[in-house]
Amino acid sequence: MANGSTDPQCLIVADSDVLIRNALAEYLRHCGYKVIEAASSDEVMTALRLGTTEVDAVMADAELAGSPNAFELRIRLREEFPDVTVVLAGSIDAAAKAAGQLCDEGPHLRRPYEPEKVVSHIKRLLAAATWKHR
Repeated sequence: MANGSTDPQCLIVADSDVLIRNALAEYLRHCGYKVIEAASSDEVMTALRLGTTEVDAVMADAELAGSPNAFELRIRLREEFPDVTVVLAGSIDAAAKAAGQLCDEGPHLRRPYEPEKVVSHIKRLLAAATWKHR
């Protein structure tokens, strides 16, 4: 596995909409990932700072509740947890408006999610991150 152990890779799925978050998290669990669910950016930061589980990636809705917003969260994660891959998802129009000057990249995935595309995208990102850290 990319995290250097036999444990499944761990993802945080962050979405304020519990129905979307739960459906995606269950699908990812079915695909073999360990998944932590978060309803806000605050919950993402708390989970990472607790450090009880090594997290490989965070997938966050571009309109995620909390402070910081999703784009600021991405910046903080890059600073505090550079080994954690970050995936932003959302509608392109809403994400572009929210991004403003905060981010050089828009969302990577479009909602509603196509589960197979989510898994494929996460696999590519984690493989690239593993290669980069060798």
